[in-house]
Amino acid sequence: MKAVAIQAFGPPEGLAVIDLPVPAPAAGHVLIANEAIGVGGSDAVIRRGTLAGYGFKEGHIPGSEVAGTVTAVGDGVDTSWVGQRVWAFTGVNGGYVEQAIAAVEEILPLPAGLSAVDAVTLGSSGIVAHFGLSHAHFAPGESVLVRGAAGSLGIMTVQLAARGGAGAVAVTTSSAERGDRLRNLGATHVLDRSGAGGGDAPSGYDVIIDIIAGADMPSFFAKLNPNGRMVAVGAVGGMPPEDFGMTMMAAFQKSMSFAAFSAATVAEPDRRAVRTEQFAAASRGELRTVVHELLPLEQAVLAHRKMDTGEVFGRIVLTP
Repeated sequence: MKAVAIQAFGPPEGLAVIDLPVPAPAAGHVLIANEAIGVGGSDAVIRRGTLAGYGFKEGHIPGSEVAGTVTAVGDGVDTSWVGQRVWAFTGVNGGYVEQAIAAVEEILPLPAGLSAVDAVTLGSSGIVAHFGLSHAHFAPGESVLVRGAAGSLGIMTVQLAARGGAGAVAVTTSSAERGDRLRNLGATHVLDRSGAGGGDAPSGYDVIIDIIAGADMPSFFAKLNPNGRMVAVGAVGGMPPEDFGMTMMAAFQKSMSFAAFSAATVAEPDRRAVRTEQFAAASRGELRTVVHELLPLEQAVLAHRKMDTGEVFGRIVLTP
């Protein structure tokens, strides 16, 4: 089967199409013939080598979520899964393949009306958005700023904050056109990437969900209200400065807080329950998925180039 591996950390050209044998599912696992493969910001961060110190090595196959049809199961797995269309979390590796392996507890049947493409656009981003807001102790009536709202994670955070009764949902993005699209998804105020502008936007926010991190992250602490909470749910702009906490300490009397959040800390039954509800909501049209472009698996390099230039609104999906 065809797969895409990181042959060299760095620019997208380090990705290469390779041939691999079709794997056999181990005990407790299933084999899935992929119909759709989500391209996420974490894939780009891994590909750049940002997380090389966390055990990722060249030769790594990126991709964490896929959707398709179960074709085989390992020992201990109910054979009734064979033939079912499912969404699957493959971990932090192994999704950019024609046929993927996933643990049976990490797969979920697709409801009628939800396509494989929609499933990989929503599956991981919806969970991180939901539990990221929960991690920030977001409550109805509070103001929320989503930093880096144009990707699938930001789009889902905007929708969930609006559905949750936020008093205001501000976003940072790169253009007025993107701002208009985000308003149609629930945003009430549009700021530029630095957090400026927005007309009558709030001067401070109770919650900031930060997908970008990077060198400019500390400047957003100044946009927190007293007792405000910032939660970093991604680092697509790279790691923040090592001394980023000093900015918060300088405003000690505002009692602000900062946290990082990974969905890996959420218990599997809780992830499954929320994802099931979100898939059902999307199939009813209550949550909107935004697909930037469908590309063949062999064009993963092009997908990552688009990610790196910041032209993606929503999610790029690869198709085998």
